[in-house]
Amino acid sequence: MNHSTFNFSSKDGLSLLGRAWLSNQPDIRGMVHLVHGLGEHSGRYAHIAKALNDAGYHLVGFDLRGHGLSEGKRGHSPNLETLLDDVQSFLDEIGKRFGQFDAKFLYGHSLGANIVLNFGLRRSADLSGIIATSPSLRLAFAPPKLKLIMGKVIAAVMPSMLMNNGLEQDALSRDKAIVKAYTDDVLVHDHISTKLAMDLFDSGTYALEHASHWQLPLLLMHGTADRITSPKASQEFAQKAGSPVELVLWEGYYHETHNDLGKQQVIAKMIEWLNQQAKV
Repeated sequence: MNHSTFNFSSKDGLSLLGRAWLSNQPDIRGMVHLVHGLGEHSGRYAHIAKALNDAGYHLVGFDLRGHGLSEGKRGHSPNLETLLDDVQSFLDEIGKRFGQFDAKFLYGHSLGANIVLNFGLRRSADLSGIIATSPSLRLAFAPPKLKLIMGKVIAAVMPSMLMNNGLEQDALSRDKAIVKAYTDDVLVHDHISTKLAMDLFDSGTYALEHASHWQLPLLLMHGTADRITSPKASQEFAQKAGSPVELVLWEGYYHETHNDLGKQQVIAKMIEWLNQQAKV
C-alpha cells in the first residue's frame, strides 16, 4: 500500500487536503473516491484502503472543508452546492494526478453518504457506481418541530454560528477501541454550523423526495441498531429508487458499519459489489 497526501484548491480558493492509497497489485480494477462523515476526516479509513488495495482498487479521499487538515471554519459550509463543488473539484484533481479509470466510484459515509447521494441526483456524473453507508437522510430520532423552525431562523441570520453536533460517540461502534480512538483523535471535532445543520436536514429530505429519479448502481448499507442516522430512511430511499439499488441492512450494527464488530463482512461486501460493477 502506497499512501501519500496532497493539497488542491476548492472552487472558492480553500486549500483542501487529499489522500491517496494506491494499490501495488499488477491489475488495477478501479478508483474509489471517499467522502467522510461529519466531524471526522479521511485518515480514519486507512484499514478500508488496505482491503481495497489488496483487492486491486486505489482509494483516494479528501478532508471536507472545515474538517481534518483542510482549510475552512470547523464544521461549516456556506451551502450544499459548495460541498458538491468540492467533490467535483476532487474528482477533477484525481483525474489529473492519477489518470482516468474505466471503473470509477464514489463512496460516502454518513454526511459523506448524504453528499454522494445528492451528487448522484443533482450532478451529471461519469461514475460506475456509488457506495453509501449510514447516510444522514434523516436522524434516527425526530427532532422537535419548534427546534427545526428556530434552527432555520438562526441559520438565516447567523449561518456560520457553531454549535455542538450532538453526536453520541458510544453509538459509533460496539468496538470500544474504535470509540476511544475517535475520542483521542486530535483531528476529530464536534462542531456544526447552523447552516450546515439545516442544509443536512434539507438535503436528506430532497434525496428522499427525488429517490425515484436515481439511475446509478448504488450499494446502500446501514446498521439496524444505528442511533445516529435512520436505517428506515435508507430503506425508504431504496424502495423508491428501485432496481439500481442494492440495500444491505446489517443486523445489530451501529453507525460506523465499517468500524463495528464484524466489519470484515461489511468491507468484503463492498469489494464484492465493486467487482460486480467493474465486471471483474
